[in-house]
Amino acid sequence: MIVDTSLATVIGQKGMIVSTIEHLMASFFGLGIDNATVEIDSYEMPIMDGSASPFTEMLKSAGFQDQVGARSYFVVEKPLLIEDGQASVGIYPSPNFKVTCSVDYEHPLIQKQTFSACVDRLTFERDICRARTFGFLSDLDALKRHGLARGGSLENVVVLDEQTVMNDDGLRFLDEFVRHKVLDCIGDFALLGMPILGHIITNRSGHAFHHAFMKEFFFRKDSWETRTINA
Repeated sequence: MIVDTSLATVIGQKGMIVSTIEHLMASFFGLGIDNATVEIDSYEMPIMDGSASPFTEMLKSAGFQDQVGARSYFVVEKPLLIEDGQASVGIYPSPNFKVTCSVDYEHPLIQKQTFSACVDRLTFERDICRARTFGFLSDLDALKRHGLARGGSLENVVVLDEQTVMNDDGLRFLDEFVRHKVLDCIGDFALLGMPILGHIITNRSGHAFHHAFMKEFFFRKDSWETRTINA
């Protein structure tokens, strides 16, 4: 159950929580893994380098086991859209899983960016999983006053001052910011429990709005059906 979405996606049950699960969940989804056990000795997943790349590489190193059986999908039949001011999340019929995200920040290195991809293992590893989380130096003091961002550093966050990226290694992609939003979107929607055949389109969205959309998605059963495909 999702219990918080203020800065990351947090799941919990019976008083126990695990925070910041979206990057690991994105790695599972991007690699096509739908049966795994995760053991953790803390209330938060390690941030690693701020992307899903370390999780992806560890999963690839461990190897995969094919299982005989059926895989069920959410198949989108009708468009579904929710909006709140300039923020929106919609899902539309598509023969495959596609994500399109747009962001708009008043920063000279970001401004308006859009990234769109049909998500499979190749595109996830090549174009999405290495995109790191980002933050603004101007927000850091306020976060730390509230006991947040205590583990954040230039090793695991792309930090921007008023004009530039402060990380010595710069950006991994010119549009790394919106690519990370795609990564977060994939990780959040992986919590639906089944892969999607549909096109997700977000604008100025985030974890909280993704969660709100997923609750509406479950309620609007006229917009989708489940189909089972034998492996």
